Amino acid sequence: MNTIKPGTNTSFGSLKQIDAGVLNVGYAEAGPSDGRAVLLLHGWPYDIHSYVDVAPRLSQEGYRVIVPYLRGYGTTRFLSSETVRNGQPSAIAVDTIAFMDALKIDKPILAGFDWGARTANIIAALWPERCKAIVSVSGYLIGSQEAGKVPLPPKAELAWWYQYYFATERGRAGYETYRHDFAKLIWQLASPKWDFDDAMFERSAASFDNVDHVSIVIHNYRWRLGLAEGEPHYDELEHRLAEGPTITVPTMTLEGDANGAPHLDASAYARKFAGRYAHRVITGGVGHNLPQEAPQAFAQAIVDVDVS
Repeated sequence: MNTIKPGTNTSFGSLKQIDAGVLNVGYAEAGPSDGRAVLLLHGWPYDIHSYVDVAPRLSQEGYRVIVPYLRGYGTTRFLSSETVRNGQPSAIAVDTIAFMDALKIDKPILAGFDWGARTANIIAALWPERCKAIVSVSGYLIGSQEAGKVPLPPKAELAWWYQYYFATERGRAGYETYRHDFAKLIWQLASPKWDFDDAMFERSAASFDNVDHVSIVIHNYRWRLGLAEGEPHYDELEHRLAEGPTITVPTMTLEGDANGAPHLDASAYARKFAGRYAHRVITGGVGHNLPQEAPQAFAQAIVDVDVS
């Protein structure tokens, strides 16, 4: 695979929209329509531009690459004003399955980081028949409200400061007012050695102007702490996830050597992957937004996990 330098590309060109489940999803697509499908899933506070260099590299390898905006980001919109603005993990995973169904994609490779890695984990655990393989930054991210109630040592709690801030109405108002400044601070803290420029940040930050963005983000973090209710029709899925299911599909986990976001050592989660499994540490000052900081390594992981 030819190497690609981070920052080579700045846009995906025109985006597409499709009704899927409770959403009208905005997404970018690259590569041949009959290629092996790869879904690239972003996290918070990031967007599809995390994959702006990964997508063309994979398309050159013959993959059909699809990069959707999550609920609450970019051009993705709820179809009904009555739908609960729910950020719980199982809801985002169900969105992804509905999106795959709408595009008639049966069994893609799923790859992601942050919320996107968690979504890939959930789909691989609950619907392994819908997932050929996964690439997951920071490993196994399936959790539960009960797990979220367990206190951590003070230094570890400090790393989750924003989660506790979001638990307050002051935090919601602060994020509403300062969402761009807030996101930039998270970028800096999570990737302390990443020298991104203002133009790169603003391309992603525009997606946070989505009318539902704040509601989705606040609900996600409050739900994790048991401070917000989920929707009852996701309860059965959340109960299954709370059991910490193993993942049997082929998996590659990645970690940057300079990830400033909370994360576990790979030894803590390796046993959660019961199928073909490998882990790589990506060096060179690579932080939390691994696919944008190290697109070559991320794309190579997808190619390598895609073994018949």
